[in-house]
Amino acid sequence: MTSGTSEALLAGIVLLGSCVQWLTGMGFALVAVPALVLLLGPAQGVVLANCAAGAISVVGLAGGWRRVRPAAMVPLCVAAACTVPAGAWLTRRLPPSITLSVMGALVTAAVLLVMRGARVPALRGSRGAVVAGAAGGFMNSAAGVGGPPISLYAVNAGWTVREFVPNAQFYSVVVNAFSVAANGVPELSGTRWAWVSGAMAVGALAGRALSGRIPEPLARRLVLTLALTGGVTAVGKGLWGL
Repeated sequence: MTSGTSEALLAGIVLLGSCVQWLTGMGFALVAVPALVLLLGPAQGVVLANCAAGAISVVGLAGGWRRVRPAAMVPLCVAAACTVPAGAWLTRRLPPSITLSVMGALVTAAVLLVMRGARVPALRGSRGAVVAGAAGGFMNSAAGVGGPPISLYAVNAGWTVREFVPNAQFYSVVVNAFSVAANGVPELSGTRWAWVSGAMAVGALAGRALSGRIPEPLARRLVLTLALTGGVTAVGKGLWGL
């Protein structure tokens, strides 16, 4: 693969993830991580997803921070801070093929649970917040995908979409900051950083433009379908490399 082709693919992945994030309030990591991992490798793909998802959430949170629920976010974020180092350690220790398979399996399992809207008694109340936060922190630093446990917690807590989005963005900012601190920043060239930054900006504009035209249920199904396809592909490529 030529350098130009690789950079164009990278920009396309980030643009799609950014558009989805702005369109639905979440989903960058679900859509982008499997493809970023296939393109850049497990370590670099995860940390780039952490940086991009965190940056997008910071901008998105600017307009909705007043709707953040501190009482719910404190246990979620504290639990995540405790498990992020374990996820980062796992990513550094496992061989690339095994890491790719594990990441793909985590994404696939998480998407299937979210698709089912699973009702889990353990994900209710303060205990549920700790369980979801811990699972999200581990998955975010290990596989770049920390949102599904928070989605499941929100489903079991009965949150509306309006309540979920700013709280999910707040959690994303915190957990991605922890993950970047644990994993480091991506080792990309200046040219690639320029492509990534431009793609995030274009994706944001596209997502905002489409947000009023695509029904939320359709957008959500699209995100989950893309994420499931990426997760299964990552598992297959990881197993093929064993």
